[in-house]
Order: sequence, then C-alpha cells, then structure tokens
Amino acid sequence: MRAGDRPAAARERNGRPHGRRLDDDGVPVDADRGATPREERRVAMESFGARLHRAVAERGPLCVGIDPHPGLLARWGLADDVEGLDRFSRTVVEALGDRVAAVKPQSAFYERFGSRGIGVLESTIRQLRNAGALVVLDAKRGDIGSTVSAYASAYLDPSSPLYADAVTASPYLGVGSLAPMFEMAAAYGGGVFVLALTSNPEGAAVQRAVGADGRTVAQTVIDEISQLNRGAEPLGSFGLVVGATVGDTGHDLSAVNGPLLAPGLGAQGATAADLRTVFGPSLPAVLPSYSREVLHAGPDTAALRAAAERVLADCRAALAGRD
Repeated sequence: MRAGDRPAAARERNGRPHGRRLDDDGVPVDADRGATPREERRVAMESFGARLHRAVAERGPLCVGIDPHPGLLARWGLADDVEGLDRFSRTVVEALGDRVAAVKPQSAFYERFGSRGIGVLESTIRQLRNAGALVVLDAKRGDIGSTVSAYASAYLDPSSPLYADAVTASPYLGVGSLAPMFEMAAAYGGGVFVLALTSNPEGAAVQRAVGADGRTVAQTVIDEISQLNRGAEPLGSFGLVVGATVGDTGHDLSAVNGPLLAPGLGAQGATAADLRTVFGPSLPAVLPSYSREVLHAGPDTAALRAAAERVLADCRAALAGRD
C-alpha cells in the first residue's frame, strides 16, 4: 500500500469523518448530495452569537449546568459510576434538551471516570445538540502554543466527538494565548466564554489585581474580549464568565457586545434579582446559569422541567427589570 493510500478507517477520526461539515443537529452535510445555499450559510457562516441570540429569543434566557458530582448522583438514587453518570445525563437531556436555550456540562465530572466517562460526555453532547440545545462545554482550558491549539481542535472543530457550540476558557496565561481557540471558533461558528470575574472568593486576588496601566486583570480581559466582538451583529461570539455573586464590581462591561455567562445562581447564593446589581445596563447580554437549583428536582423529568420553568420566569423578570 502506498503511503497516501490510507484505508477508510484511517480517514476517520474517532468514528466520524474528518473535516466534514455538520448541520445544527450534528448531522454531516453530505458533499455527494450537495448542500443547498441555505445549508452552506447556516453551517459555514452562522456565528455562535447569532445562534445564541436566536435560542434565547425562542426558549428564554437560561443555561442549565450538568454537574453530576457524587452527592447529586446519590440524591438521585444512582451509583457513583459510569452507569449512574450515563443515566443522570440522559435524564437531564430528556427533561430539558428540547426546552432550554443552552446546557453546560461540566467536563471534570465526566473525566473522573476516564475514557468511559468521556464517552458518556460525547454522547451527552450529541443528544443535547440533536434536541436543539446549544452546548457550552465547561472545561476552563487555557495554555499556550500547540497545546491550546489541541484544546481548540478537541472542543471547537466539528470533526471532533467532543465538538460543542462553545467552551469556557481561562485567560491567565494572557488573553492572547487563547488565539487558537478564537480562530477555531470563528472558522466554525463556535463560541468561547473567557473567565473574567468568577463567583469563587479566591478569584478576586488575581482578577482584581491592578496592572501598570491602572486596569484590573479582569478589566483587561473584558477589554480584550470587547475588541474581538467589535462590529458583530446581533451578538458577538466571544463571551465572558461573570459570577452572579460578585456584586457591584465597578468594572465596565458596556462595550463587550458578547454574551455574559452568569453562574453562581441558586445553590451558590445569588438570586435572579442580583443580576441587576452585577450587570446593570448590560443585562440584555446576560445568560443566567443554574445547576443544582434545577438538578436537585430530579430524577423526575416533570419536576426538572418545572424547576427550569420556575428559574426561567425569575430570570425573565429580573432581566426585564421587574421585581
């Protein structure tokens, strides 16, 4: 066999055709049948910001996290093993995948089970996207050079089995170190949420440190992400993570022109009403994120849906400026 004559299996990456474009449901667009002009625009050109803007308009401003930690598995009567992880994830997909705008699986809770856990994460991502939810993979990756490029390929290249609509990223090796993620996202209509002002109290020591130019580290991150979104309509694809527990921080979010992911609601102490204090005039860009507040209602699917509907109503009221 000549070096260039690889068997078909070698041309596949993780069981999926390498380099093939996918539609919004994760289904390959078959080059043999030809893509319509509309498919070409949707697959190759529609940005994450545009898709998120549409999803929020259709389903409401809510992201639900999937955080299958041992205590929550036990609360659901599930074993702390791969089978329990899979059952938990499938139940959340069944209950919420066709109802909420975005779902945020926490990668670490799948990684702790090794390759089989990653397999469940891959399946969960596919199921969520097939149900119409946008998937924000909470991985908080950050590195430099070829390593961050590999992370970009893992999470933002449509040929990867871990392909998500967006990924969370850590900027503390410099926002510029994340350039391969931004480039991959721009090429394939993906998004990146960069940590800025997080809900954990330890974060303030780094994020509110002041640099030589008088700006905090967080404000520098905010300003650099704002530059990436300049001129984007209806919404930029590069967002920030700003915890709902941080209060009035004195930071300027007015120029971000991208989504503001707000975790920390519910079990971590913040309420939907706190969003007004944290985000002020930037409220229209906020994507509130709940995890345990919704997941504690499981494993009954009707109860999960009711919990999601309740917090969504709270978020709608808060973002509209109603008490």
